[in-house]
Amino acid sequence: MLARELFFALIILMLFLLAGQSILSFLHVQPETLSISGGIILFIIAIKMIFPSAGSITGLAAGEEPFIVPMAIPMIAGPSVIAALLLLSSQHPDNMLELSAAVLIAWGATFFILMFYNFFHKMLGERGLKAVERLMGLLLVMISTQMFLDGVKSYLG
Repeated sequence: MLARELFFALIILMLFLLAGQSILSFLHVQPETLSISGGIILFIIAIKMIFPSAGSITGLAAGEEPFIVPMAIPMIAGPSVIAALLLLSSQHPDNMLELSAAVLIAWGATFFILMFYNFFHKMLGERGLKAVERLMGLLLVMISTQMFLDGVKSYLG
């Protein structure tokens, strides 16, 4: 099930990357709007990673299987990733090969981490995984803030 969801997420990511300019044109959305809204969404996700609630970030209770909520769209190819891909494809339409390679590398890392979760859990332990999650949340806060500020700067400038 996990491999299927990962491949579905890859298809979604590549679709939004390759059709990003067309999607933005069809919706009449400016890159600045996408940058600001994507930064806000990413910031909210990052805050949930740094300060987790009783359940998990996905809204599922601890130990609950994600059969009702598909993993591919909200967890792997979430709104902030899709917004970033749309933004990158509209800002750098001549670099689609490099952007596609970056998506494939990031997807490959995600595939590796999820497929070998038990190994990482044994190696790092529960506390280590929580520490890594919070560290990644801090990095996402910085990325989301920069994304937001870039959108505001482009809009005002």
